[in-house]
Amino acid sequence: MPVKRALISVSDKTGVVEFAQQLDKLGIEIVSTGGTSKLLKEAGVNVIGISEVTGFPEIMDGRVKTLHPNIHGGLLAVRDNEKHMQQLAEHQITPIELVVVNLYPFKQTISKPGTDFAEAIENIDIGGPTMLRSAAKNHAFVTVVVDAADYGTVLEEIQAGGVRDETRRKLAAKVFRHTAAYDALISQYLSEHAGEDMPETYTVTYEKVQDLRYGENPHQEAAFYRAPLAVEGNMATAKQLHGKELSYNNINDGNAALGIVKEFNQPAVVAVKHTNPCGVGIGETIYEAYQKAYESDPVSIFGGIIAANRTIDRETALALKEIFLEIIMAPGFTDEALEILQAKKNLRLLELGDVSAKHSADYKLTSVEGGMLIQSEDVKQITEQDLTVVTDRKPTAEEIEQLLFSWKIVKHVKSNAIVLCRDNMTIGVGAGQMNRVGSARIAIEQAGDKAKGSVMASDAFFPMPDTLEEAVKAGITAIIQPGGSIRDEDSIKVANEHGIAMVFTGVRHFKH
Repeated sequence: MPVKRALISVSDKTGVVEFAQQLDKLGIEIVSTGGTSKLLKEAGVNVIGISEVTGFPEIMDGRVKTLHPNIHGGLLAVRDNEKHMQQLAEHQITPIELVVVNLYPFKQTISKPGTDFAEAIENIDIGGPTMLRSAAKNHAFVTVVVDAADYGTVLEEIQAGGVRDETRRKLAAKVFRHTAAYDALISQYLSEHAGEDMPETYTVTYEKVQDLRYGENPHQEAAFYRAPLAVEGNMATAKQLHGKELSYNNINDGNAALGIVKEFNQPAVVAVKHTNPCGVGIGETIYEAYQKAYESDPVSIFGGIIAANRTIDRETALALKEIFLEIIMAPGFTDEALEILQAKKNLRLLELGDVSAKHSADYKLTSVEGGMLIQSEDVKQITEQDLTVVTDRKPTAEEIEQLLFSWKIVKHVKSNAIVLCRDNMTIGVGAGQMNRVGSARIAIEQAGDKAKGSVMASDAFFPMPDTLEEAVKAGITAIIQPGGSIRDEDSIKVANEHGIAMVFTGVRHFKH
């Protein structure tokens, strides 16, 4: 499609001068607005001001400048419709074959600390999306460019005689993706300010980080996307310092590991396999925390993912190097630690930045056939004051400490979940079983002799006393669970008979 007239109006002026200069050399008329027009004129480009086309000045601080029939008639006229072309001639409207527009920086504005509501509103573009949508709708005759990365392709095709149908169609699709994402971000922002948590329609947008080789399995396609306003301290914003490209399962497991490590203020290390923790430890140093995480399950950690909430130092790196791991992620790495770990060619090293007390405020989305489940993230925290002692024996201070430690972990284990802990480390994890006593037996078997004197955490209540009976046989001394079963008294009775302290949280942590 030949181009005779172009309209250029951009907020992001990257590459626009060079692009416009080439259009000008080809004899294409250029219509432009405000700051873009000024910039192009200063660069020696022949420019027609928007007011010369509309016959009307830009008013209201630029809020109204392109919303005019002389613009949108030139964009929307169907060129092989005789009536449309007659009306263009009748109203002296010149067709526009090329539109180059990008939008007010709404995302960048609301990302800045201290941005007030009024400033955010002023950065909602109206004329830009309207021009883009008009041009994209009429892409059979109009080329529309919203991304500076497409300037080169469009210019090459214009120079070759005209922009191809296929190119115009792809560019139009990109425009509608772009405006949809732009509007989604605005709707999220305004809904949040209006207190609309679960509105009648739910629109979200994400930006592609990378294509992935495949999904959970090699026959599944996959890609990784990031939320537009994602802050540091997560998989979407992590900086990869070394190793192979991340896989779908790497990212999913890494996200699970981060969810657990963010529960702790003390130095903590989490080892994850298939989104479940196989070892968690806290200590005075990150090295001590790692040693506890490793000792939790030296078998399952093989081929796992490690997340730490402190910088990895030389001592910890030397220990980590001794086993096969897929990923090590941490706020940072010392130079010595990097040198040690980069000796392992395929080991992925991720720098997270600040992970302290950062929990996502986003909603959790789970696709189902034909729809989507949406819920707020499970970031519920409890303290000692939230616990209700339901047994004759009260837990000791040490038991309370270990019960709260285990509770932070069990909420991240697939249900039915049982976690055994002692000495600030996991010693047994039973995950994802169809009945709770099955999870308890797995955790107790893994703990072995260490189970005696340990504490147990359960993500949901005990429907019958069989799990307590397993705890008794293993020598467990204290239990934390939500409570709320109609048969709570049966479990309490067993605990009392054997001197086990039990506390209720009143909070359930199902994780399906």
